[in-house]
Amino acid sequence: MMGKPTKQQLETALAVAIGMREREHDPHSVAKSLLNCHYRLQHLEEVLKLTEQFLHAGQDEQLHSHLLVAIEKYHQLDDHTAAVDRLKFGLD
Repeated sequence: MMGKPTKQQLETALAVAIGMREREHDPHSVAKSLLNCHYRLQHLEEVLKLTEQFLHAGQDEQLHSHLLVAIEKYHQLDDHTAAVDRLKFGLD
């Protein structure tokens, strides 16, 4: 099992990945993958937080609504990022 990076290590890795993408030097899509995974993880952590609150609060209707919105946002994010890749396919 791999250890979790420190906050500083993650910030550095993300900054390097952003720089690689800006310079269009990411031959193996490592930077793209890191940035995409980080972005998706942030949204999934929000879904987890809301799920835990929902379960802890006895399945509160308002929390249920917030949870459904967060899940829908994640699906839209996933669909959008996949669509961006499909649009770029063959145009690189």
